[in-house]
Amino acid sequence: MTQDGSRGTGGSRRTAAPSSRWRTRRPLPPALLFCVAVVYPVTALLFRMRYRHAGRFPRTGPVLVVANHVSVLDPLACARLVWDCGRVPHFLAKDAVFAGPAGRILRAAGQIPVARGRADARHSLAAAEADLAAGNVVVIYPEGSVTRDPDWWPMEARTGVARLALTSDAVVLPVAQWGPQRLHDYHAKRLHLRLRAPADYLVGEPVDLTDLRAQVRGGRPITGELLREVTDRMMASVRDQLAELRGEPAPTTTTPHLRPTLPGDLPGSAA
Repeated sequence: MTQDGSRGTGGSRRTAAPSSRWRTRRPLPPALLFCVAVVYPVTALLFRMRYRHAGRFPRTGPVLVVANHVSVLDPLACARLVWDCGRVPHFLAKDAVFAGPAGRILRAAGQIPVARGRADARHSLAAAEADLAAGNVVVIYPEGSVTRDPDWWPMEARTGVARLALTSDAVVLPVAQWGPQRLHDYHAKRLHLRLRAPADYLVGEPVDLTDLRAQVRGGRPITGELLREVTDRMMASVRDQLAELRGEPAPTTTTPHLRPTLPGDLPGSAA
């Protein structure tokens, strides 16, 4: 499938996603086929998908995608990226999205609800761990919600994703996204309906956690300090990639959450 090959910010070229190969996807359940039939044409109308380094996306094996969060429309565009790279995305999303018939379809399609604000939010992490162990792709927004940073840089991330990264053998793949906020401005709560808005994605090099994983397997306890170290390492990569997409330096400080805790922040999720 040919993607837009226009010249990107700062003169770099956006590369096409590798052609999809059905052999890299497992047999698809009917619910997932239905989701593809709905999401694919919608994203084709709303977005002009532009990828950089999509060839870095592993064609097989477990992948933990960590991405910045700029719009409630992010999961649509990011799902398209993963699909165009020949894989099936499994998102962690707030459990309110799983209400009614749509929720039943999402569950059957392999999406993972996050029980926000309740102790059983840890079950979401267990489900994501099982998904990775099965060799699937799990997508997480470590910020836990759309960024509140006024300039759309990633805000302080929650640390649940770090536990997944440490306790699995998944490739940790940082992805920067920029563009969906032009359609839905979460800050202004406004929808700017337009067709074929540019949505830019940069797939980074996998985050190397070999040293910290070895320490954990050697008996190092998973403390809050360790989880913060891993989270910051992953988000620093995402932030650098976003700066490259935007063609401007990232800020030296990170916007904190407005509240000490947000419901469902343990794993990180689409909001």
